[in-house]
Amino acid sequence: MKFQINWDAIGVSATIACAIHCALLPLFLSSLPLFGVNIIHNSFFEGGMILLAFLIGCFSLWHGFKKHHHRLLPITVFTFGIFFLVIKQFWMHDTFFLLFAAVVFIVFAHFKNWRYCRKAKHCHASDCNH
Repeated sequence: MKFQINWDAIGVSATIACAIHCALLPLFLSSLPLFGVNIIHNSFFEGGMILLAFLIGCFSLWHGFKKHHHRLLPITVFTFGIFFLVIKQFWMHDTFFLLFAAVVFIVFAHFKNWRYCRKAKHCHASDCNH
């Protein structure tokens, strides 16, 4: 029995966790600055979350591209999503719209990657090794 990790599910989960963090954390943790703790607009924490989403997404999408479907659409859509996440860090007054666009693009990229991987019953190129 072989254990396999569903990287697309982890990527979607990380993206949704990031969206929940951005939307709900200010509501629940607004009293933390009273105690000297500030993670709501902490650029290191935000950058770490974006980096985590980027690394998981890149690994997941590259794996699907290289070993299964050989289509660039998920990687392209994911790139737009990460672009919106990074831009969100600089234009704080448009956070909701940029975050919404980023989440939609990233989740759609993982969904398409998952669908393409499921449709690929066999390899299409000589570089496949599974």
